[in-house]
Amino acid sequence: MFEAVVMLCAGLAGPDCRAALVPGYEAETRAECVAALAARPVAGASCGAAGEALEMTEVAPGVFVHRGAVAEPDAQNRGDVANLGFVIGETAVAVIDSGSAAWIGEALWRAIRARTDLPVAYLVLTHVHPDHVLGARVFAGAETVAHAGLQNALAERQQTYLDRFAELIGAPAFLGTELPEVEREVADRAELDLGGRVLELRAWPLAHSGTDLTVLDVETGTLFAGDLVTDGHLPPLDGSLRGWQRVLGDLTAIAARRVVPGHGGPVLDWPGGAAPVERYLGVLARDTAAAVASGARLAEAVPHIAEEEAGRWQLFELFNPRNATVAFTELEWE
Repeated sequence: MFEAVVMLCAGLAGPDCRAALVPGYEAETRAECVAALAARPVAGASCGAAGEALEMTEVAPGVFVHRGAVAEPDAQNRGDVANLGFVIGETAVAVIDSGSAAWIGEALWRAIRARTDLPVAYLVLTHVHPDHVLGARVFAGAETVAHAGLQNALAERQQTYLDRFAELIGAPAFLGTELPEVEREVADRAELDLGGRVLELRAWPLAHSGTDLTVLDVETGTLFAGDLVTDGHLPPLDGSLRGWQRVLGDLTAIAARRVVPGHGGPVLDWPGGAAPVERYLGVLARDTAAAVASGARLAEAVPHIAEEEAGRWQLFELFNPRNATVAFTELEWE
């Protein structure tokens, strides 16, 4: 396979450059790619052998998932730390989350093109966190769908996200990365028709974040839960502890067959796959409430809250102090 690319560089010259995919010019031969570029020119574009595609697992018929590393983004993993997916219908494709850098979105595009030439009609973003949304650039031709609060949340955090991930991943891998623009906001529920295949979208109240959106493929009973459900990766609390517990109660009532968590997996049984997150949040709530009731100060309480969970999760030392701080601040006002 061949594709069109343009070179992106951090400066006028130097080693910090990468070949960025120009979607829509994929061809079996170089000559066909060159002919397509001649018919629809793109400044600075040239044709070459296709770049890397993400590894995907078909977790149900027509439902594909990429499992990101359970790790913090860094130069070694180039930010590939979140689960991403796509669903193929009879007439269109929907992508669920796009990763933390433009190169990941491009590699996801290639994985789609290896399986179908149907148009990518929708890009669905499950929540605001940068490891799930920053790879959206290559899907500019698709309608971007997200929780009604996501665009404002991105606007508030945009520079922090871009600066932080450029530093973590490194300039070469991060080049060309941009924030997405939400085109359809979901305040409650919505449906996407992929041609003979319907995706049910549901926006949730404040929980793991203030922007959580789930996607249910009705045909196969596959639920994309974003970070409302994680596997191995400690659940990161960026919203409301009590809200998350309530949402999980409603979420587990959904009649799905399997769930794709935001991290880990890449697929879990349902509703059993939510049990570890429910347990952790219960311990977090219990210990935080006890610390507040005892009159402990935040700095004194945080190291001891949910410490019994330490051996059960990766990234515990990184995220649990943050979770305990958010939970303490919330529960001390109950």
